[in-house]
Amino acid sequence: MTTPIDTTGPAAGEQPEAASTPAPAKQIEGRSPGRIAWSRLKRDKIALAGGAVVVLLVLAAIFAPVLTSLFGHPIDQFHPDQINPEIGLPKHPFGGISKDFLLGVDPTFGRDVFSRILYGAQVSLLVALGAAALSVCIGVVMGIMAGYFGGWVDAVISRIMDVLLAFPQLLFSIALVSVMPNAAFGFSDKWFRVAILAVVIGFFGWPYIGRIVRGQALSMREREYVDAARSLGAGRAHILFRELLPNLVAPILVYATLIIPTNILNEAALSFLGAGVRPPNPSWGQMLSEATHIFKHDPTYMVVPGLAIFITVLAFNLFGDGLRDALDPKGN
Repeated sequence: MTTPIDTTGPAAGEQPEAASTPAPAKQIEGRSPGRIAWSRLKRDKIALAGGAVVVLLVLAAIFAPVLTSLFGHPIDQFHPDQINPEIGLPKHPFGGISKDFLLGVDPTFGRDVFSRILYGAQVSLLVALGAAALSVCIGVVMGIMAGYFGGWVDAVISRIMDVLLAFPQLLFSIALVSVMPNAAFGFSDKWFRVAILAVVIGFFGWPYIGRIVRGQALSMREREYVDAARSLGAGRAHILFRELLPNLVAPILVYATLIIPTNILNEAALSFLGAGVRPPNPSWGQMLSEATHIFKHDPTYMVVPGLAIFITVLAFNLFGDGLRDALDPKGN
């Protein structure tokens, strides 16, 4: 019996479409460590909110003259008409807050608190950032040398760190700033004091990052890439700053972000005790010090600079915590 021929199949010379056009394989795209860290950071909404507040604070400090001219008054302009002469307090409630004075006026001279907060942000951020930069530079160099060389170099640097950590920083800062001249090296009184505060706070802050870098360098100096660089004849400077330092960028960035709020608090404490910038130049700590005499009758003048310090420190801490989680290679 003859088997019937199936004439419904493909014609001669034709091939099934699936066999002729195979699905292309999906190309695997590598991601750099920076992109991986950014993808982690984007998922942390709290850290992004803290970073946004930090950016706004920095922009407000940079454009303080513009914002003052638009929404405030000059910081050295007195407004005695806003003060009740009988009791020496603002006429309007809540520290004199009104449409002309968004954050009220100071009880002594009737100066605009909004403008003084903006210019006080310049002082706090400049001191904090300058001190952090100095601490990072000294701490990284000293820590990486102590960790890599070891021996007597490590012993000497470690003992210097111990001495500085035990030194009464606050008392020394008050004594040093008190005997400094009002101006020097072409700087005015305000900016000279800002520079002195940044140097003093930064000098006493480098042992903290120095210890972190030292511990990381101790573990990295035995890695294969360091041995390979040594075998190829690389010098010590090349190994320190071309092999070890790039692998320390993550902890350095995290610590630099977290040390800034500490520096802001140190600057506020020094200004509160009278060792910061001098009046009429404003600072947040100085405003808190002035408010101690009248806070029972006008608490607004203490609340406003206190909230400025609180929000700034909280924003930097939240962003620093998120950055630490994003740069952690063992994170999810």
